[in-house]
Amino acid sequence: MGVGEIAGLIAAIAFAVLAGFMIYPLIRLGKMFDQIAQTVKESGEHAIPALDEGVTTVKQVNKSLEDVNRISAAASTTANNVGALTDLYGSFLGKPVIKIASAVYALKSTAQSFLAGHAGAQAGDTGNTQKGE
Repeated sequence: MGVGEIAGLIAAIAFAVLAGFMIYPLIRLGKMFDQIAQTVKESGEHAIPALDEGVTTVKQVNKSLEDVNRISAAASTTANNVGALTDLYGSFLGKPVIKIASAVYALKSTAQSFLAGHAGAQAGDTGNTQKGE
């Protein structure tokens, strides 16, 4: 056995020791990749039902919003109809009621002024009668 053969044997032993030390981290790395694959698989299994539930929830919210839109449209239509009906009653009944109220006020004012004038005339006649006596 020569020096070259001994050097080759030492190199082979060193390579075997190095390979032995590298086997353990490689085995651990393989196990970690298996765990990562399992975690991704489980996450996918849990994520798909969660996404389905999210889609269902969004559909229900959209349906509720459609109902709210229909209700608000009906309320808007009702408000417009009430406004139009109020305008109709205002124009149909408002003008005659205003005319009747103004006529009643005019009659009241005329009656008050007539009664005040008549009462003043009587008071004036009484005063003249007393002075004349």
